[in-house]
Amino acid sequence: MASLRHGRSRASNATRPVAHMNPDGIIDRNSSRLARRESIVFVAIVAATAAFIALVYTLAPIIERARLVERYRGPQSQWPALATPDGLYIEALAPLPARPDFPVDNPFSEAKASLGKRLFFDPRLSGSNQIACASCHDPSLGWADGRHKAVGHDRQLGDLNTPTVLNAGFKDRLFWDGRAADLETQVIASWSNPIEMAGIPEDAARQLGEVAGYGPLFTDAYGDPSITAARIARAIATFMRTLNTPNTRFDRFMRGEHAIFTAAEIRGLDLFRGKANCIRCHHGALLSDGDFHHLGTSVHGVGDYLGRYRETGAPEDVGAFATPGLRNIGRTAPYMHNGFGDGIDLESLLALYNMGWWQNAPPTEKVSDVPLARLSPLIEPLGLSRAELDDLAAFLRTLDGNSLYMPQPDLP
Repeated sequence: MASLRHGRSRASNATRPVAHMNPDGIIDRNSSRLARRESIVFVAIVAATAAFIALVYTLAPIIERARLVERYRGPQSQWPALATPDGLYIEALAPLPARPDFPVDNPFSEAKASLGKRLFFDPRLSGSNQIACASCHDPSLGWADGRHKAVGHDRQLGDLNTPTVLNAGFKDRLFWDGRAADLETQVIASWSNPIEMAGIPEDAARQLGEVAGYGPLFTDAYGDPSITAARIARAIATFMRTLNTPNTRFDRFMRGEHAIFTAAEIRGLDLFRGKANCIRCHHGALLSDGDFHHLGTSVHGVGDYLGRYRETGAPEDVGAFATPGLRNIGRTAPYMHNGFGDGIDLESLLALYNMGWWQNAPPTEKVSDVPLARLSPLIEPLGLSRAELDDLAAFLRTLDGNSLYMPQPDLP
């Protein structure tokens, strides 16, 4: 029992605060208590400091994002500077004008645009009398066709995806390979293409001349009832130059309505201009550089995938196709020149860009006399997070304008 008592005494003493002796050998219990308090205070200060640092690290990115949003709610001169490769021209983002400039030899008139609208919807221009311009450029489908690849005369499947004609009047070069310099040329080319409308323009003009109701419409548009292929093309081109979407939320933001964008959309705009590198190829009011690039979607030796090379013969243009404008991108799937991945939505398309498309080695053996295509140096993995991809998609959807839906007009 004595041993047990001594054991308890030792255990009890072990938990007692250590007494301090002053220089005179007298135990100073006050000093012991003070030391203990100082230790507690020190631990509390360290804990508070750690908590403060953690709070700063938590709040810093939130504060930084808030500051970024405020910068974008000001004039473009206050936006973050662009970091772009040397020698790469980038036009400032801008709202779209209401209409493009009209050619000197084909000025605008309401009568000509009204005539062009009827001709755009008239299947009698085609070789089969069954296909109109509107067959592939349907107002209810974003003025495209919603197909992987175009279906034309005699149900023939084309090689390329049908682009929208919205805002086409602002382009300097048309078709995926840029072979047409203006809408008038593009109209004739599509009209006479054996896979598209398979029309014979001169024969179609004579056929329309036999339709009584067209004579007065051509007189209103041109001053006399003469119907020619050139007049038909100019009227359709005039109508197409009125199909524009200049009042998107993006346009309103660029005109100063900065509160119209959400914080996510502004973050997406910042990614578009910065980390995501979109602006390298998509800039200006149309959000296109008007150039041609190879993204790795063309298959060497398979199909009509020569791209711009067919027009220029330049090796660097093999597999290069026109940079599309991004307006109405949320309504004009399937995407890319070949309707790549029929059914792929905008978010999935962005995920492919985030991967850098195909960064594997190019083929080393040719299967034809055509030079091997080379991936554009502007394509590279982006390293965007899921949240950043969502913000980027949110911004891109601000480029969707009203649908410009219109029913088929009454035909003569």
